[in-house]
Amino acid sequence: MSGRYDGFRVERDGDRGVATVTLDVPGKLNRVSLRARDQLARVFADLGAEESVRVVVLAGAGDSFTAGGDIAGFLDASPEELSRLHWNVAAPERCPKPVLARLSGYCFGVGLELALACDFRIASDDVELALPELRLGMIPGSGGTQRLVRMVGLGRAKDLIMCARRLGAAEALALGLVTEVVADEDLDATVDGIVAELVTLSPLALAVAKRVLNQSYDAPLHLGLELEGLAYGFLRTSRDFEEGVRAFSEKRPPDFEGR
Repeated sequence: MSGRYDGFRVERDGDRGVATVTLDVPGKLNRVSLRARDQLARVFADLGAEESVRVVVLAGAGDSFTAGGDIAGFLDASPEELSRLHWNVAAPERCPKPVLARLSGYCFGVGLELALACDFRIASDDVELALPELRLGMIPGSGGTQRLVRMVGLGRAKDLIMCARRLGAAEALALGLVTEVVADEDLDATVDGIVAELVTLSPLALAVAKRVLNQSYDAPLHLGLELEGLAYGFLRTSRDFEEGVRAFSEKRPPDFEGR
């Protein structure tokens, strides 16, 4: 399938219910082209609609996630095209399935912006994160300014963006930018363990939880509570909730169908 995409490949493991999207541009630290951003948006939409896919992993081939975008390509893009880049990079956030970013080595520019749009960021202890666009006379333009400030606060976001500062794994974990940091040799096993846990849960409840959290995290409390209550009532009517209650009562693993 790799020939269909510009600099990444998609692999599905039907037995595990996981799809892996791997950025793979040898010799260019897995750079992400403008074309690849369009393709990634469509791929995440397609994976979100596939019932056999329960979890999506976004990774980078080799020793790094990605060092960022195809910088020269920006000079050939129109201002209008560049103003809409955030939509493509937000594709992991829109995907109704849980999306894990597997991070190692460099995670710069659009790489960090993609990771911030994922639900979980599992990092090796050698990872370096940065939004270095100011060094090019530009700002992060694919969601970086907005997601970062909401995660770490205004002061820290200004420090990281306006100084184009690199973060190591320990500081990224302390700031809440990554979910977990492990030794590089344990990275795959840790990601696989989280995937294995997620696929045992209700796909419908996971999708609803993700939607409620994404839609309400910067909303007033009363609106968030209202959305949570509506979602809670909706899930009460689902087959998965009924199955979960029965499985709990019968002391057996539930058989969730996403309905």
